[in-house]
Amino acid sequence: MKIKSLMLGAVAATALAPAAIAERGSDGHVNIIYWQAPSILNPYLSSGTKDIESASLVIEPLGRYDPNGALVPYLAEDIPTVGNGGVAEDLKSITWKLKSGLTWSDGSAVTSADVKFTADYCMHPEGGCAQLAKFEGVDSVDIVDDLTVTVNFSEPKPNPYGPFMGGQSPIIQAAQFAECTGAKAPECTDANFGPIGTGPFVVDEFRPNDVISMSANPNYRDAAKPAFATLTFKGGGDATAAGRAVLETGEFDYAWNLQLAPDVLAKMAQGGKGKPIAAFGSLVERLEMNMTNPSPDLPEGERSTSKHPHPFLSDINVRKALSMAIDRNLLVEVGYGQAGRPTCNLVPGPAVYASDNTDCLTQDIAGANKLLDDAGWVLGSDGVRAKDGVRISILYQTSTNAVRQDFQALIKQWWSEIGVETELRNLNASVFFGGDPGSPDTFQRFYADVEMYANNFDGTDPESYLSQHTCDKNPSPETQWQGENINRFCDAEYDKLVAELSKTSDLETRYALAKKLNDMLTKDSYVVVALVDRGRVSAHANSLGGVVLNTWDSELWNAADWHRLK
Repeated sequence: MKIKSLMLGAVAATALAPAAIAERGSDGHVNIIYWQAPSILNPYLSSGTKDIESASLVIEPLGRYDPNGALVPYLAEDIPTVGNGGVAEDLKSITWKLKSGLTWSDGSAVTSADVKFTADYCMHPEGGCAQLAKFEGVDSVDIVDDLTVTVNFSEPKPNPYGPFMGGQSPIIQAAQFAECTGAKAPECTDANFGPIGTGPFVVDEFRPNDVISMSANPNYRDAAKPAFATLTFKGGGDATAAGRAVLETGEFDYAWNLQLAPDVLAKMAQGGKGKPIAAFGSLVERLEMNMTNPSPDLPEGERSTSKHPHPFLSDINVRKALSMAIDRNLLVEVGYGQAGRPTCNLVPGPAVYASDNTDCLTQDIAGANKLLDDAGWVLGSDGVRAKDGVRISILYQTSTNAVRQDFQALIKQWWSEIGVETELRNLNASVFFGGDPGSPDTFQRFYADVEMYANNFDGTDPESYLSQHTCDKNPSPETQWQGENINRFCDAEYDKLVAELSKTSDLETRYALAKKLNDMLTKDSYVVVALVDRGRVSAHANSLGGVVLNTWDSELWNAADWHRLK
């Protein structure tokens, strides 16, 4: 009964946001600004949020998560469950049925062949798919008929909603990407920059790391949507400029991720042109500890790979001391105010999945110093600790953003108090979070000792998110530096528990396993040092209707329903 109840309870709602008021295109133009500029429109080649969300305007999954975390159908007729026969009784398969009459923006039919192709594209062993964790445990995808596919799992899958659910796993057109599989995937510029989709908008022009021009999809499945004829998606700049463009000047209609100090945001809101919106989800600002050696003295193909363990971060005592030295409460006060909460967890919510892990919430400089003393890291005359000729000298990188640079300065100071030398580096967010396999500056390549960023998982079940840290998902030259295991953590016991989670249907056991996996990454190993559970803060113009902030999927999940208030 517990197996069935999990599947039966998966669909809490099936209604989408209210329909737009206007006819297609009658509301003219809408302007969106993301201060992290998109660099590609293929989510399978980038795990950067700005790439996934901009692409979500064009390409769509079979189902999405609504603002309450409930599963809702998009390209699918409904969400498969055990109750409606879509999920097998033995939980080893899930069968999806496409809505009839769906067309791509080029007018061709959407079929089950496109769904199967999408899975094969991501699961290709040489493809370096950035969303491979979504397909964890998938054995095959079989075409039943033109509108029906069955996803088969190698083991019973209590949570079968990894593939094709949410903005991180959309359907791509088989015809467009046919010659773009495996190692050729990054080479298909036309397809990656201008995917043919089923979403409300089509790409007219894409200038990477700058601006995307879009127009209404003439073949969108709802003849009354979208209300806007054209859309400009501007990227770049900083969060301050993005906030002002909506709240003070009214130049833009929607601004994403206003990572601003609370007093700065409050002052902007007085401009009267728009309103901030906020909600908590699973977004965590954290430090990733590189478990491999990023030294430029190593051959290019061996830096930040498992061939060379990190010279000092391989010592858990060092990683734990770095965490103990941080005052998370002050970080929240300085950076987020009521839009942040100190956390020790990589998975801060939903509450049933959140570990009771509070050890890190009290700063302990003295304890960190003692830990390093006891571990043999001796303080030198230069104020920097060393052991066996290895100094604890850290290159600490993140994206360029005022709040993040404030965090860097504070953390550098605290680390100096425990004998750690720190060099700060900040990179343009569009580059740092980009998917360019040739760039040395992406967060996936991780040519630094420590890096700081935030991301989240779509939906309310963290299984796919936690499975990103299994040994087989390291970014490497062999995967075009794509992969989700950013810190190159590898633990056979962790992999074993991920496999157990993927087969467990009892909800209480799932909660316990997820908490254990979270703890293995955080308080047991400190390879992930969580800092702040961040509320998602964005803003929209007072004249923009239909906006519903969604922390469980792409923020642009219902852009088809946006319209101009009269």
